[in-house]
Amino acid sequence: MPEYVVLIVGDADRWWTTMDPEQRTAGYAEYTRFAEELHRRGHRITGGAELHATSEAKRVPGGGGPVTDGPFTETAEQVGGFYQVESDDLDDLVDCCRIIAALGDTVEVRRTVQPQDRPA
Repeated sequence: MPEYVVLIVGDADRWWTTMDPEQRTAGYAEYTRFAEELHRRGHRITGGAELHATSEAKRVPGGGGPVTDGPFTETAEQVGGFYQVESDDLDDLVDCCRIIAALGDTVEVRRTVQPQDRPA
């Protein structure tokens, strides 16, 4: 079964900076509904996590330059969390992702590279 990563991309810090507790509770309820819908439709969550604030992030630039602390003002969007999902139906998986996209963040779905995808 193919595996995908569902990336939640947007203003990851808004959950902690601009949303009140009731809004966060309602948002988490939608994430719970998303997970339940994935299960109900036969998709299998194999991993994932919500990420802490960008202020805790460290960035190592391409080429190995100096490490910088977040947040990174040059980046308009940040990954706020992800799911790893096994699915035989990409279109249906994407349809399920509309549940969490409705909360305001972009959702990107990408197939993971498997060993057989790599050159020998």
